[in-house]
Amino acid sequence: QGKFTLLRDTRTDGSFLVHHFLSFYLRAGCKVCFVALLQSFSHYNIVAQKLGVSLAAAKERGQLVFLEGLKSCLDLLFGEEEQPGQPSPLQFLSSDLRALFDFVRASLTPSGCDSWKGPVLLLDDLGVLLSLGAAPVAVLDFIHYCRVAVCCQLKGNVLVLVHSNEDSEDEENELVVNSLCHHSDLILWAEGLATGFCKDVHGQMKIIKRLSLRQAAEQDLVQIYQYKIQDRNVTFFAPGLSAAVL
Repeated sequence: QGKFTLLRDTRTDGSFLVHHFLSFYLRAGCKVCFVALLQSFSHYNIVAQKLGVSLAAAKERGQLVFLEGLKSCLDLLFGEEEQPGQPSPLQFLSSDLRALFDFVRASLTPSGCDSWKGPVLLLDDLGVLLSLGAAPVAVLDFIHYCRVAVCCQLKGNVLVLVHSNEDSEDEENELVVNSLCHHSDLILWAEGLATGFCKDVHGQMKIIKRLSLRQAAEQDLVQIYQYKIQDRNVTFFAPGLSAAVL
């Protein structure tokens, strides 16, 4: 509880981490606010059903609060005018990210009848906010306020997916990624293989436990595994111990 986890990918697609944690926390009985800026609800629901979880059922019972960012953007830009007293969470398209933060805080603040184990904020993917025109400083401030509200005040967890590339010319995105790395309790970094595609090894997972964040004299603990994504799960193994080698 109270942890900020950064899901980072380079030269590969790390969305399997989002699907894993979404189904994991729903099965664990946590209250989840899922800010989905990359895909539609039906996409996440189809994948979740393969993992044994129904997002539609979770929404109906109030366990899952789902913000479909793509649809909200279209409604805000091209749809009818918003109703009085109900500002869009993506109001930052014309101002700042405060409305989105208010949406997150209201979604995860427990009411008297809630019996969920703990609040979780899951965001996929943070770079979309930059693409929609939000400034890097505004995005970092938004994440900071979410950490304070969810991790510190509500004793919940925050998980954010970001894409990065060492050769990228997108300086704003790299600034945000590097800043978040310094503030994360845990970094799960999925990387594509430097040698290219392999049918038995889909990538490398670097797990960085930020011990130095809690105690200045401590060294961060780094573990490296390779993985293969299957239809309903992901297989992890030590480097060099894949089926192709053995």
